[in-house]
Amino acid sequence: MLVQHDAPLAPLTTLRLGGPARRLVTATTDAEVVSAVREADAAGEPLLVIGGGSNLVIGDAGFDGTVLRIATTGFELDGTVLELAAGEVWAEAVARTVDKGLAGIEFLAGIPGSAGATPVQNVGAYGQEVSTGITEVVAYDRRAGESVTLTGEECGFSYRHSRFKADPERYVVLRVRFRLEDNGGLSTPVRYAETARYLGVEVGERVDLAAARDAVLRLRAGKGMVLDAADHDTWSAGSFFTNPILTADQYADFRARLDGRTAPAYPAPDGCTKTSAAWLIDQAGFGKGYGAGPATLSTKHTLALTNRGAATAGDLLALAREIRDGVRAAFGVELVNEPVMVGVEL
Repeated sequence: MLVQHDAPLAPLTTLRLGGPARRLVTATTDAEVVSAVREADAAGEPLLVIGGGSNLVIGDAGFDGTVLRIATTGFELDGTVLELAAGEVWAEAVARTVDKGLAGIEFLAGIPGSAGATPVQNVGAYGQEVSTGITEVVAYDRRAGESVTLTGEECGFSYRHSRFKADPERYVVLRVRFRLEDNGGLSTPVRYAETARYLGVEVGERVDLAAARDAVLRLRAGKGMVLDAADHDTWSAGSFFTNPILTADQYADFRARLDGRTAPAYPAPDGCTKTSAAWLIDQAGFGKGYGAGPATLSTKHTLALTNRGAATAGDLLALAREIRDGVRAAFGVELVNEPVMVGVEL
């Protein structure tokens, strides 16, 4: 277990923003993770847990406490049952399952970050979410002072949400278990229209696993959503805002403001309607590349707020607030940030 003091955090995040940690602990085994958490809790020390740093906005003042960086490794495959250590690099794990001919997470290729973060956010893309394959999550329960195993149903998954996100101070994910599918080298059914068009198939069809992964990687790269240190469009936290889910009344108000435009609309639970945050941002006047300072919208995708190389967290948040307020003024819709805010708020 490596312990550092006054340690820079910006290099540990995909946004490359944020001040230092008073104390940074890097743990490479589950036992080290649990030990570090228990030590911080016993001392009443503020604790921040990070993995790949792909979904974090850390304030310029840094973190006045212990930052626990989970760097555990472990990829165990037994038939179609996959167990990943929390510190495993997610994109690499997806690639390995595709190479093994197993489906279930192939459309989540190229997503940055660690495996342990995927159930927290119920990570999803291109018509697939981790919740459909997760059978169990092993986590350290800080309230109970012991490791617990939660079934997929007990994780409380919903759109970009989970039990872990709802109670962020309670659980530290250690391992994630998935049930994959052996479809003879074919993918799960293609659920996303953009992916289907790219692959030249109909929604609901299956395709070659490697072709599915390759298509997603190419689509993501075209939006600056595959990490590349030389490309500032990838110096982001991915999608900065979640797609709004509107109640019937909210959706009626929204439609009244469209002035003849047709906005994306998708059925959501409880009679709600989901619309596109990217469409709202663009239609409110914030196009690709918007911004004149060191933080701008990506030149490839309006949902990504990027660090052009010298931005501070303050710069990024000022842009985020401008966009949020502009969308609210234009459409009466409140955008909600997807990344976790540390020491700052939108």
